[in-house]
Order: sequence, then C-alpha cells, then structure tokens
Amino acid sequence: MNRSVRRTQRELRRSLIELMKEKSILRITAKEVYEKADIGRTTFYAHYKDQFDILSEIEQETIEKFDEILKKHDVDKKADSKEIIKIATEILNEIADNLGILNILLSENGNIIFQKKFYSYFIAHYQKKLQKKSDYQENTFIHECYSVFLVNGYIGLIQHWLKNDKKIPVPELAKMLVHLAMAKLWK
Repeated sequence: MNRSVRRTQRELRRSLIELMKEKSILRITAKEVYEKADIGRTTFYAHYKDQFDILSEIEQETIEKFDEILKKHDVDKKADSKEIIKIATEILNEIADNLGILNILLSENGNIIFQKKFYSYFIAHYQKKLQKKSDYQENTFIHECYSVFLVNGYIGLIQHWLKNDKKIPVPELAKMLVHLAMAKLWK
C-alpha cells in the first residue's frame, strides 16, 4: 500500500471516529465521513463500501492488538503478581494510547455488535484461564460466570478511569485490577 492510500484511509478513519464522538454510527452517513475528511466520493468508494466498512476495519485492528498482547504474555500458574501487573500495565498503556478509539468503540455511539464481540473475546479468554488454573473440577458455567463478572468489572472500571481523565497512573490502576482478580484467577 503506498503512502497516498494509507493517508487517505487514515483520514477517513479519523473522520469517522470524530463523527462518532458526536453521534451514533447508525446516524452517520458515508457522505458525512468523506466530506469531513475532505475526500471525494469516488476516492471514498475506491477504499471502502460504506462507513460500516471503515468501522469494521478499526474494530478488527483493535481486537488484534489485544490478542497480540495476550498471546505474548501467556501467564501460567507460577506467574507472580508483579508479572501479571506488568502485563496489565501494558494493556492499560495500549488503551491509554488509543484512548479516543476504544472509548468511542465502547460508547453508546459505537457498534453494539462489536461491543458484544469485545466482551465475549475477553470472557472467553478469562474462562480458558480459569479452567487451566483450577485445581478442582468445576462446572464450566461457573467459570463463565466468574469471567463475565471479571470482564464487566474490568471494562467498567477502565471506562470510568478514561472518562475521568485517567486520574490515577496506569501502574496503580494495573495493580488495582490485578488485585481484584487475583483471588480467583491465580490462586
């Protein structure tokens, strides 16, 4: 992909995110996106089918970033809290670096299908961790319940942190999140 194509796509993506700060993706038109980006209609359709196509690309890249981080740090039962806090810090730094995008994707203006997929992704990840870590046989529904609780709590706390201008430093929030989960995940 040449520089001009990357620049065009970056501008269209930026414009969509800016529009999503103001209103729901369901109320945004392709025309609004390409006009805000100051890009012609023909150029827009040479790159994307519609505004949902841009959003889908952004959502997929977001999931891939988190997948990369989680795969890079496959925590085992022997991991200590310092190692887990380091991983949580890296994830929170990724969130902070992409504050605008993730905050918009998880807001009421985002795509509810992505939000469900995002939550499900993390719930499945934690459920696998719980099943690996258990020293006893437990019903998988119980693992799922713990996972749902942890993921919703994590994401809710992170959203609260973002909306309040990240009032506590990333390492402190990472410690808080890890300590909240330690009792079940890394017992």
